[in-house]
Amino acid sequence: MDYRTRLLMTHWSRKIQIRNIPPQLRWEVLDGLLAQYGTVENCEQVNTDSETAVVNVTYANREQTRQAIMKLNGHQLENHALKVSYIPDEQTVQGAENGRRGGFGTRGAPRQGSPVASGAPVKQQPVDIPLRLLVPTQYVGAIIGKEGATIRNITKQTQSKIDVHRKENAGAAEKAISIHSTPEGCSAACKMILEIMQKEAKDTKTADEVPLKILAHNNFVGRLIGKEGRNLKKVEQDTETKITISSLQDLTLYNPERTITVKGSIENCCRAEQEIMKKVREAYENDVAAMSIAPPETPDSKVRMVIITGPPEAQFKAQGRIYGKLKEENFFGPKEEVKLETHIRVPASAAGRVIGKGGKTVNELQNLTAAEVVVPRDQTPDENEQVIVKIIGHFYASQMAQRKIRDILAQVKQQHQKGQNSQTQARRK
Repeated sequence: MDYRTRLLMTHWSRKIQIRNIPPQLRWEVLDGLLAQYGTVENCEQVNTDSETAVVNVTYANREQTRQAIMKLNGHQLENHALKVSYIPDEQTVQGAENGRRGGFGTRGAPRQGSPVASGAPVKQQPVDIPLRLLVPTQYVGAIIGKEGATIRNITKQTQSKIDVHRKENAGAAEKAISIHSTPEGCSAACKMILEIMQKEAKDTKTADEVPLKILAHNNFVGRLIGKEGRNLKKVEQDTETKITISSLQDLTLYNPERTITVKGSIENCCRAEQEIMKKVREAYENDVAAMSIAPPETPDSKVRMVIITGPPEAQFKAQGRIYGKLKEENFFGPKEEVKLETHIRVPASAAGRVIGKGGKTVNELQNLTAAEVVVPRDQTPDENEQVIVKIIGHFYASQMAQRKIRDILAQVKQQHQKGQNSQTQARRK
């Protein structure tokens, strides 16, 4: 099925972020390039862990910003294709206020000759699959440390970005932690977190052993287990650990992840984490859906359409990455949920079933999923006799609505096939 997800992002901003800047580029070169599109009021480097540089640029007006983003996005600079995105005016990209690294001050001469230390190698970035851990709530304070000192140290040493989801599942005994980095960085951060938890457990005498708990989407777990459990058994034998996986019964529409519990020494648990995440990343890369970005409908268009083609499981992952990326790039505020508009093409003959008598079905959909579902009644079907159903909401609300609509379409198709079979049998008689 062809899903069309419209990214409802405001593009009228004077601020842009430019990424993938060559590590040895001189300030004068970048300064001259930026000046081609207008007056630069501010340019500051973002403190990131990537080998290439990232800067936030503010132009004098929005038209200059629009020209800059159109010309600079994809611009080749010393064999590096620049990546440019808008920053909403009311927000700042996380990390900019934390100081700058290497080359750029807040507009003016560079502290050093290039954005990144001269001669630093440019690494090929792997697919960004975060390592998600589940940790006892009682140890979260120790992991963060006084005024965040401990987690900052982990982040710095492992070149990673770590999110502790403290506010999710209020009162729960365990909290999720997401680690974004290279596979090596994720593993290093995982080891440091395990060591902190083990020390805290010993000091407080709350537990003799703290197991490693990894969260993984259910779609990947089957391949991790392998036929008759062979893959999982091999990981256990190779790493001298005991691994268990939570039941399928624990899954819900709002929680598609399963918990992989690893018991053993810290060293062995870390070895097991590397093997487990290697298989998860391989599964992700094999399953990813095909995506293409449609051109803007008009030069002044404030939205772009991402067309995603693939089975429901791949759709889930691809759409999840889009939502996550927009949050990461600060198109939405820290406390604001990412809400996008998803278009699903459905047979015109089935649109009535999605609406239901007097709008009953679509109203039930909205109440159940907390997403806004719009089925235009006066829509003209396309050449394939299909119409568009619009779903607006945050990620899990949208996914739940999509799943319910797929169920309705499957029922319509099944009833249609039964009708055809009945007609065939009647003719034979």
